[in-house]
Amino acid sequence: MTIGEAEPDADLGGGRPLEAGLHFIATPIGAARDITLRALDILRTADVLAAEDTRTLRHLMEIHGIPLGSRPLVAYHDHNGEVARPRLLRALAEGRSVAYASEAGTPLVADPGFQLARAAIAEGHRVLAAPGPSAVLAALTVSGLPTDRFLFAGFPPATASARRKFLAELAAVPATLVFYESPRRVSRTLEDMALELGNREAAVCRELTKRFEEVSRGPVPDLAEAFRDRSVKGEIVIVVDRAPPVKAGAEELEVALSEALETMSVKEAAAAVAGRLGLARRDVYQAALRLTEER
Repeated sequence: MTIGEAEPDADLGGGRPLEAGLHFIATPIGAARDITLRALDILRTADVLAAEDTRTLRHLMEIHGIPLGSRPLVAYHDHNGEVARPRLLRALAEGRSVAYASEAGTPLVADPGFQLARAAIAEGHRVLAAPGPSAVLAALTVSGLPTDRFLFAGFPPATASARRKFLAELAAVPATLVFYESPRRVSRTLEDMALELGNREAAVCRELTKRFEEVSRGPVPDLAEAFRDRSVKGEIVIVVDRAPPVKAGAEELEVALSEALETMSVKEAAAAVAGRLGLARRDVYQAALRLTEER
């Protein structure tokens, strides 16, 4: 089978039992109807069900009319993995089918299923994926930014110093960057992105696939300004374009800063020159400070 060809269902469709192994199921990130038919079949026929949040999975199954029956439903999350993982591995060793569902989206993407997958593979069990909803791919699709190469960077650190170091390390990556972020920290993260990543195009995607879905697009400094005093709710994905080609050398930067400093403060000059030359504002600010000290 080549990429792009669909293969007829090899399991489930004719009442055949689900094959033994660990089945990772992508679940909706908002709209319940985004789940795939294959995922519903797996939930209907798996011997054992496991979920990051069992309440969320129960609700999803109720929406789609799938009874749990007498099957075990095991909570598996960051805080109980050491206890729950052996139970699931025993089920696999007995030749049973185990379905694991993330709370929302694709398992193993900012999700505790990674250690379970590693352990199952190490013990020689079959590991399969039922692909489907993904906040990363949904955000890339609506961002309007390049998708030919991207890096999912997860959640930035919560503290300012660690977050800035984290962003600085990503600044030179030649790919579109995708982040998850808490609505409580999105404003501070955008401010740090303006400092460390410069005047790149970006998109802040909120509540993807849900009723109040919103996508804000523009240069990172403009988005930082727009979100500065705003109260934000919901799930957030931030997509940032890759670093632009180097547009200015040291000489050009010095000339531009010297001209700007004649009429602007250091902070204003750094922001203006960084935006014009496509450089990180933090670096330009440091260069501006050096220039003023030398005068």
